[in-house]
Amino acid sequence: MAYKFTFTTIGGNPRVLISKGEDLRHLRELDEKMWTVLSCPTTGLEIPEDTLKIIDTDADSHIRIDEVIAASEWLCSLVKNPDILLEETDVVNIADMNEDNAEANQMATIARKIAGKEATVALSAVQDTVAGIAVEQKALPEAPYAADIIAAVHENEAAYDAWFRASELEKMGLAVADPEAEPKIKEAEWKKMKAAIAAYEAEVAQITADNAAAVNAATGEYQPLIKFLKLKRDFYTLLKNYVSLLDFYNPEKKADFQAGRLVIDQRACELCVRVADAGKMAAEAGASGMYLLFCDCENKNKGKKMSIVAAVTQGDIHNLSVGKNAIFYDRSGLDYDAVVTKIIDNPISIRQAFWTPYRKLANWVSEKINKSVAEKDAKSLDNLKASTENAEKAATTGEKPAAPAFDIAKFAGIFAAIGMGLGMIASALASVAAGIAATAWWKTLIIIAVILLCISGPSMLLAYFKLRRRNLAPILNANGWAINAEAIVNVPFGVTLTSQAKFPLIKNNDPFRDKSLPLWAKCLIVLGCLALIAVGIYLLFYFQVL
Repeated sequence: MAYKFTFTTIGGNPRVLISKGEDLRHLRELDEKMWTVLSCPTTGLEIPEDTLKIIDTDADSHIRIDEVIAASEWLCSLVKNPDILLEETDVVNIADMNEDNAEANQMATIARKIAGKEATVALSAVQDTVAGIAVEQKALPEAPYAADIIAAVHENEAAYDAWFRASELEKMGLAVADPEAEPKIKEAEWKKMKAAIAAYEAEVAQITADNAAAVNAATGEYQPLIKFLKLKRDFYTLLKNYVSLLDFYNPEKKADFQAGRLVIDQRACELCVRVADAGKMAAEAGASGMYLLFCDCENKNKGKKMSIVAAVTQGDIHNLSVGKNAIFYDRSGLDYDAVVTKIIDNPISIRQAFWTPYRKLANWVSEKINKSVAEKDAKSLDNLKASTENAEKAATTGEKPAAPAFDIAKFAGIFAAIGMGLGMIASALASVAAGIAATAWWKTLIIIAVILLCISGPSMLLAYFKLRRRNLAPILNANGWAINAEAIVNVPFGVTLTSQAKFPLIKNNDPFRDKSLPLWAKCLIVLGCLALIAVGIYLLFYFQVL
């Protein structure tokens, strides 16, 4: 009878729930199409890389399903009850070893020797025992030349060999050497140096291999136990995130691909992923539908650097920009100076999407005003320079600069245009006021609501669909993962991935605070803004723009 796995819904998709030892024992029976991950890299995870290399039996820097199954079956064969493999610790009770298995029996014997009177053995105790084993090491030979000379020989080897070969061919009338590339060393001395360095490096390689073999011979019996304890500690962590991304959707845990926490703009972003290839990540991560911050992080005291991408799933975005500084904490708690290097803009919330059109309009108007002011400032400066130059010229030559002619027709046209514009605006305001006066107050509110909906509705609707489809898979895919199912980050789950500062209610005693306007004044300002919007729409219809 086929083994029955437990299924649940995680992240909006049905998933397999790996929650007991028998699940590990029957992992081979799980349909490959039901695995959330088909392949993941052995780097960039919060699992020790040496453990991942144990699972990666073909040493191709990727862990695939068959390698996960093989590791699971090997672990289950070594213990009496596979439930202990879910403990995620590197300590084992020796009595739990399956001594009917020859390899497990040998491990138990070694474990008892290390543990003494204790019933359990830990990975650290085994590693301390191995470190205390004295192994005689052969001394390495003395180098024939200094390290920088050996490095220079390797760096120039191809070019020098090519030149000497070309010289030989030139003597035979078959080729011409490039005189610009001529070495400063004679060919015989060059060959002698190469031979001495080659012999030295071959001897070093042989002695190093002999020393490693001696260490392996002295400590080899401990290696299977070390391998077992490392996998007992880390395998279930990998498996949960491989089969179903269980830890990612658990608010009390972090997945193995979550690198730490980014604190920026009074919020903490928990979904931070290391960036393996910045170009690929920038090209593919936008498909996630999430608002992403690319950051370069550095801890100068430890000499550590990393690049991360952080998802912002709560709050506003007006204070987030390229170049903004922040603090990043890795999973061990080490802090890094972080700086935002790139932003991928996607909706964060429906509320933020409501204000997006107005923010874009304000930015556009601000840019236009700044550009116009800058142009007028430059023009004024040019006019001032011209006036100064004319004055200097007049003082030198005695000629008076010609005064510009007064064009009364031009000024009359300007005043006429201004008067016409003011008249039209006044007429439009009067029409709007008359219309509002003739309309019931509740109808006026409906009209205003419709206007706001026409402006913000498309942005909110687009945000709604994007927020429902936010997906972690493109981010992991850019890091070399083969994701077999969506990893949805919907609105309720997104709220758990970014926490905002929450201040208690306090009495404002700040003597430098801005004097806030009374409520009636704020309402009057809002109504005035809405009236201006209505006037603008009326003018657009009046001039048949819409």
